[in-house]
Amino acid sequence: MTDPSEELASMLKDKMFDVEHALGMYATSYVIMPAAAIYDERAVGQFGKTLSTCHIYVIGLMPRIDFAGAREESGGVLVTSFEVAGATRELRWPLPPGARLMYEDEFWYVVDAEGHRSFPDIDVAVKRLSDELDAISFEVLYIGQAYGKDGSRNALDRLLKHETLQKISLQGIPDGYRLNLLLLEVQPATTMFTVFNPFAKDTEQGSRRISSGLDKLFNTSEAERISVYEASLIRYFQPRYNKEFKNSFPSTNMKVLADCYDKD
Repeated sequence: MTDPSEELASMLKDKMFDVEHALGMYATSYVIMPAAAIYDERAVGQFGKTLSTCHIYVIGLMPRIDFAGAREESGGVLVTSFEVAGATRELRWPLPPGARLMYEDEFWYVVDAEGHRSFPDIDVAVKRLSDELDAISFEVLYIGQAYGKDGSRNALDRLLKHETLQKISLQGIPDGYRLNLLLLEVQPATTMFTVFNPFAKDTEQGSRRISSGLDKLFNTSEAERISVYEASLIRYFQPRYNKEFKNSFPSTNMKVLADCYDKD
């Protein structure tokens, strides 16, 4: 059996510095919506407050989900059918004692023993289709950001005049799919992870690098955090419509990321 300490040494020996830092960031809120909805004031109004703080946007494809019908099975089970990207998917739900499935005026509903009507919530159904049947995916096509001066510009502002979004739309959406947007708010504070590596090639700059890490923690601006977050997502997902950051990250082509380089 291999000695764990030897495995650790083997993994860390090729690292350059004995003190390494990484900024930890995550999304605190998000909005997901059909791309066409950004031109609908009523739809946008539902998410007004959240949208105002979203500076990262992701353009992608999601399967169309169409309700196809329902039936009742023996044993008190409700079965709902959905067409997901052209494939039939079914979900089963337990019915309360005495409840029965009804169809009236082109609508399905469940009536319980006391006459109350109900039906499974579509949002719950979509979550089950994703969690239980792995039927819901999001194919990332493009990732971008909008910040402006002091955060005055959000993702929606950018998307309303976005050439790539228009290009993707004009090229056509595959049958059974629709163009969706995921808008993200990056958390306002920054977390830093630090690794102390006694096996590194350079063990003489630890004190300086600790100081540098503290500078990153307290002096990384929101604009820098958003740019790093965007570049990290692009590097991870490799979207087909992105060119920057796909093959190298970070990139010194953007001044804000070059400034982040200088902090290291």
